[in-house]
Amino acid sequence: MKSIFSEEGRLQRFLEVEAALAFAHAAVGNIPKEDADNIANAVASKSVNVERVKEIEKEIRHDLMSVVKALAEQSGDSGRYVHLGATSYDIEDTAFALQFKDVIKILRDALMGLRRALAGLSDKHKNTVMLGRTHGQAAVPITFGLKMAVYTLEVHRHLERLDEIEKRICVGKMSGATGTGAGFGPEALEIQKIVMDNLGLGYEEASSQIVGRDRYAEFITYCANVAASLEKFATEVRNLQRTEIGEVAEAFDVEKFVGSSTMAQKKNPETSENICGLARIIRGFVHPTYENIPLWHERDLTNSSSERFIIPHVCILTDDILAKMTDVFSNLVVNEERMMDNIKNTKGQVMSESVMMTLTKKGMDRQEAHEMIRKLAMTAQEKNVELKEVLLGSMEIARLLTTDELDKALDPLNYIGSSVQIVDNVLRKVRD
Repeated sequence: MKSIFSEEGRLQRFLEVEAALAFAHAAVGNIPKEDADNIANAVASKSVNVERVKEIEKEIRHDLMSVVKALAEQSGDSGRYVHLGATSYDIEDTAFALQFKDVIKILRDALMGLRRALAGLSDKHKNTVMLGRTHGQAAVPITFGLKMAVYTLEVHRHLERLDEIEKRICVGKMSGATGTGAGFGPEALEIQKIVMDNLGLGYEEASSQIVGRDRYAEFITYCANVAASLEKFATEVRNLQRTEIGEVAEAFDVEKFVGSSTMAQKKNPETSENICGLARIIRGFVHPTYENIPLWHERDLTNSSSERFIIPHVCILTDDILAKMTDVFSNLVVNEERMMDNIKNTKGQVMSESVMMTLTKKGMDRQEAHEMIRKLAMTAQEKNVELKEVLLGSMEIARLLTTDELDKALDPLNYIGSSVQIVDNVLRKVRD
């Protein structure tokens, strides 16, 4: 990902666009094919380098024109046709589109890798019972596989979104200083189409001097959405690794790793914490991206400086935290025994709903059953005893439920609903 946004990577894409432009001019008869070939050969030879471009820029103080001059130098007499009819942002925005095209390939692969890791955990632990938690409190049992299936499906949606936005993001332009294409002559629209077809890009059908920045805002917002999901996943790992919960943990090499410079016992979820911090940086770039949409008239230069920071940073950081999150889930330590211990430590409280639903099946009014179980659960909490102990002392429950029926209702393994089927459905969907 970094190579896409390196000086060399950016320069090479500028040159590829210039070569495609020369090819298009030749295709419509504006310049001799031999000259277009000479320009293309100069680009392919990679004889135009960053050092020479910087040398020229130091003198003329224009970044894109420095590229044009450097390419013209290497193209011999054909250099007079380099950049014919174009404005800087015909080249720059089309180069951005080439970068986005390569970025999207990397992000797609990274998301697929994360989805694979999550799907693997979901399949492996679809029967692993654990506490569900709402408001930070013990709720009713779920399976760890179900939790991972929720995450799997969220990543799957991000892949679908990526496919949907690609056609709107990988778009260049070749329409001149104010979008009229006047500099390209009567074949301007055909030149634009040939250039973009050559580069495998869409094109802005009506543009100002630049590609519409609503496109860029959509992409950066997409990355922010992905980052928010990753922070959500990482936060869950951090919470489940808390000492008092201890149900999962990041992999930790006890022979080598150091958790703290002073507290020798520590095993910190540092990668997940890193993901959370960097996700916030990514989302922080959303606001200036939207500020780049309202430019003056056919354009001004206020978007340019900020985009040089926003786009590379967002793409590189998104790729980085995707890789880290995949590593966390690929090597996650899952403590199934602790999960069951934490359920048992609630002294049966988390099975209150199960008992209530069992009573309704026996004919008790749902509201009546809820109020009765609520009071008995509060009593059990106050006395710090097992819920079963208090339930057995209720004449109403004894009248409706046998001891075996009550034991069945209090068994968390019997109250995971359709968790396994949901996991199987999700896995089938993502594998299809």
